[in-house]
Amino acid sequence: GRGGGSDARATDQGAGGMSGTDPGPAAEYAALVGDAGVVELARDVLAVAGPEAESYLQGQLSQDVAGLAPGESALSLLLEPQGKVDALLRVIRRGPDEFLLDTDAGFGAATLARLGRFKLRTKVDMALVDGWRTLAVRGPRAEAAVAAHADPGPGTVVAAFPWPGIGGVDLLGPDPVAPPGLTVCGPAAYEARRIEAGLPVMGRELDEGTIPEEAGVVALSVSFTKGCYTGQELVARIDSRGGNVARRLRAVTGAAGFPAGSVLWVEDREAGRVTSAAPRPGGEPATVALAYVKRAFPPPLEAEARWEGGRCAVTVSAL
Repeated sequence: GRGGGSDARATDQGAGGMSGTDPGPAAEYAALVGDAGVVELARDVLAVAGPEAESYLQGQLSQDVAGLAPGESALSLLLEPQGKVDALLRVIRRGPDEFLLDTDAGFGAATLARLGRFKLRTKVDMALVDGWRTLAVRGPRAEAAVAAHADPGPGTVVAAFPWPGIGGVDLLGPDPVAPPGLTVCGPAAYEARRIEAGLPVMGRELDEGTIPEEAGVVALSVSFTKGCYTGQELVARIDSRGGNVARRLRAVTGAAGFPAGSVLWVEDREAGRVTSAAPRPGGEPATVALAYVKRAFPPPLEAEARWEGGRCAVTVSAL
């Protein structure tokens, strides 16, 4: 699935480096919340290398690439010159002149093309990495499980994923092997946790019209102490004005099901639009969602989600 969905469910030893029975979405969700689970995510990976790789990425990404030591990683934004989002990605430093960038599946080629626009005669080579897979370990025991894992697979890169509420560790490589004993989770459980954590994905919450502050991605992906980078002006200007934007990504919950694309109404006024929605396995609320909500409707508030053929009451909250 694009943007953080699961590609495969592994139920036999050796299938995708994961093993275990199918416990069902409710048990999978419980593992992601209270223990640790592993899910295969669809990610695109780019390799960036060359004697000017660091300086080039430092001038293109919002994160302080020069401050990363080999083996370290950080979330970052790749922006248009006007400051809108081209990609939310992770930058992983493998050596002095060697980096990996990974982003949501289906957006690697666009990320590569965007980076190539400003390359000119810079001594850096960039290419998509074929055949790699990503096993994401999520939950409060994720870091400990990966730290104790003796054999993640040959050539596997281990990288932290620091998003609040869904933090964990990813194993990226041609044949990554998950830590033993973890619950193997499918797309339903992971999608509910992604939404609850407020993790935006490309093509849904993030596109070429998104301002970073709207999506709540600035705190984890932007360095305000590094030098200039493409798109910095808009980010810095909004930050200096207290982060005021016309809309913000909000959490939405409902006792009934409602789809992505639903329009939120408060009385007779349109308040926002749902970007992602999923059933919450094994409990209430029945549906969890993300939506961009106009500044004129500060949370918490009660609203109504309307879509073709239906409507239901929902609650809008801050992430």
